Amino acid sequence: MSEVKKIATRESYGNALVEMGAKYENLVVLDADLAAATKTGIFKKAYPERHIDCGIAECNMVGIAAGLAATGKIPFVSSFAMFAAGRAFEQVRNSVGYPKLNVKIGATHAGISVGEDGATHQCNEDIALMRTIPGMVVINPADDVEAKAAVQAAIEHDGPVYLRFGRLATPVINDRPDYKFELGKGVVLREGKDVTIIATGLCVAQSLEAAEMLAKDGIDAKVINIHTIKPLDEELVIAAAKETGKVVTVEEHSVIGGLGSAVCDCLSENLPTKVLKIGINDTFGESGPAVALIHKYGLDAEGIYAKVKAF
Repeated sequence: MSEVKKIATRESYGNALVEMGAKYENLVVLDADLAAATKTGIFKKAYPERHIDCGIAECNMVGIAAGLAATGKIPFVSSFAMFAAGRAFEQVRNSVGYPKLNVKIGATHAGISVGEDGATHQCNEDIALMRTIPGMVVINPADDVEAKAAVQAAIEHDGPVYLRFGRLATPVINDRPDYKFELGKGVVLREGKDVTIIATGLCVAQSLEAAEMLAKDGIDAKVINIHTIKPLDEELVIAAAKETGKVVTVEEHSVIGGLGSAVCDCLSENLPTKVLKIGINDTFGESGPAVALIHKYGLDAEGIYAKVKAF
């Protein structure tokens, strides 16, 4: 059996920007002294005249991007999620969200998989923050294929978009001819009748693996990939809950305000269903190897399997 290809979605982001740069002459990329880490350096090499290094000044970078968007450019601002969503929140809200400007935020190094950088850099709150901004689209791709498709979809969408990318290499699961990315539409990856697992980002591949483990125990799990957390595919969520009666959400993010909260909001209003939220349980991360941290916080296949089985 051949080994599954693994690529970090931050790499996909950098490669997609170069590809889109050839199609869209008004595409501009801004970075906050992190081009090597966010992979926008790939774009800088191809289009140096369209790359702006704003230095370690994320708030100013968002303001510059807002100005560029007002002149008809399509600016992508890039930094770690902790700084793009956290440090620059007020500028994103007031300078981009409020005037509904066409700014795209490429946030890399999200979640505990940032690893050794530790709790100060492991942003588990960004989805919650961005969800609260009116009109903000929030995308968290699962793999290389989806990340590239998400960048294109963000460009084609007129308005602010937050894209979440990871540092850790993740399995490529969407490398198939029939794959189609559509904003606001979830993807059913596995049919099942006993429980629905709704996952996002790097947790999607782990959830698929957990479903295979559950199948050996006679538990038939449906697996859904929600790449767009806002707007949420409510129709799919409700239909899946109706079909299986139990829902589990899995995310590399706080259980407060992220995918789990979005799903619970939807179901409590439309079809009250028992939901288990798997994620970071109201705690900060810690420094350590990414894979070890994912295991410790129960976000690998083994952890997801155990929690779903108990549920």
